[in-house]
Amino acid sequence: MDLKLAGKVAIVTGASKGIGRAIAEELAAEGMKLVLAARSADLLQEVAGSLKTETLVQAVDLRDPAVPAQVIAATVAKFGSLDLLVNNAGATKRGDFLTLTDEDWADGYALKFFGAMRLSRAAWPHLIKSAGSVVNIIGVGGRTGTAEFAIGGSVNAASMNLTKVLADRGIQDGVRVNAINPGAIATERLQVRVRTFAKEKGLPEAEAAKQLPRSMGVARFGEPAEIARTVAFLASPQAGYLQGAIIDVDGGVTRTL
Repeated sequence: MDLKLAGKVAIVTGASKGIGRAIAEELAAEGMKLVLAARSADLLQEVAGSLKTETLVQAVDLRDPAVPAQVIAATVAKFGSLDLLVNNAGATKRGDFLTLTDEDWADGYALKFFGAMRLSRAAWPHLIKSAGSVVNIIGVGGRTGTAEFAIGGSVNAASMNLTKVLADRGIQDGVRVNAINPGAIATERLQVRVRTFAKEKGLPEAEAAKQLPRSMGVARFGEPAEIARTVAFLASPQAGYLQGAIIDVDGGVTRTL
């Protein structure tokens, strides 16, 4: 299926590995020009070198309030326009609520929520011009609270509300805003949980990788490419009537309405 994305310009944050890298690879395969943002210059250069499309690397810390606007300005300076913003960057600390510090909470919001908010705000005038879109990569923890995911769950819930707010504004401005809630996706971050589960249960890691998804109520872990394909669809004219949608790509782990 031709998603009609060739020649358009996208920013992908958190693009150095995992889901972000998979998104970059998928959008490049669709012919998009890419701005790759993350903190690791070496990893970003590796990703850029593997893609058969024009790229701009932005090795930046999006927690800095001044940086998001700088990334947007650099994008427009190089490519002349912006069609898609994928807010993917941001990991939050897990742990006992009673031991999480104020600094842990502030850091959790600084990148995933405020970084995405500031990027969206700076990108908005350019997305109006291009009739472009925003796709937020959030997470199922915002729908169902769990004791060890207090920071991430609240950040994700706030990000889902922000998606709805921007989508409401986007109706009058001609900008589409949607979100994806990944479930347990097979990334480096998930391997940490697998190793912890293996240690707790006294299992080999290979067996833990089979048992952990079943303990979570799903048949298997998802693949980063499955999130990436959903991003490409949401960015395309094929999804032209989706506005404010929050899609759970989670293998069925979310059972609430």
